[in-house]
Amino acid sequence: MATTAEYAPSRAARFSDRFYLLLCGIFLTSLTVGNIVGVTKFVDLGLFVIPAGLLAYPITFLATDIMSEIYGRRRAQQLVWIGFTMNFFMLGLMALGHALPDAAGVSGAASTFDTVYAFMKPNVVASMIAYLVAQSIDVQAFHFWKRLTRGKHLWLRNNASTIGSQLVDTILILSILYASGGLGAEISSIGALVSLMVSSYTFKFAFALFDTPFFYLGVYLLRRHVGIVAEEVEPATEGTG
Repeated sequence: MATTAEYAPSRAARFSDRFYLLLCGIFLTSLTVGNIVGVTKFVDLGLFVIPAGLLAYPITFLATDIMSEIYGRRRAQQLVWIGFTMNFFMLGLMALGHALPDAAGVSGAASTFDTVYAFMKPNVVASMIAYLVAQSIDVQAFHFWKRLTRGKHLWLRNNASTIGSQLVDTILILSILYASGGLGAEISSIGALVSLMVSSYTFKFAFALFDTPFFYLGVYLLRRHVGIVAEEVEPATEGTG
């Protein structure tokens, strides 16, 4: 008869589960914060003028690329769908809070809540449309490059998938927000929209290059500590190039 110890997960399996949850947490937090902040504020980074919400969003692509590499396409795509669902869940909670009456004499910043909600509604809808398309492209492109290079050249599939999908994301979300008036009075012409697109995408492009060492570090830690567990999730034995 098997003992309890025989059913206990190995150290590698426990590390794998914890790292998976960490990636999910980073992904969902970055996605949610990006959608709440959205275009309520634009920040000047010297070379870039971008929506403040954009500071968090590129991190989601790093998380899905690491997950794609270690845990496989299915889990990465599942996380994309979970993020999509959770953000509409968040929007529903915000809508409920907006619909319920203020508690007179208690509400400290009801007008601030209403302002954030008014900005967030179009931003979440536009963001989720762009997000679902771009993240799905990222996951599929990542594995396309992985197959094409036979598992070598991590930097290539990390950057090629992210750079292309982020371009799609930038064009989609800003076009939808512009058409709905969600970018505010300052972005009132096609020229201003294109300028914002160029600035936003340049920031995403630079971030994609910047995050490459972190991608290698994440994959290295997983392969070193997880070992055979990672091989069970992604069966092919592949080089890191």
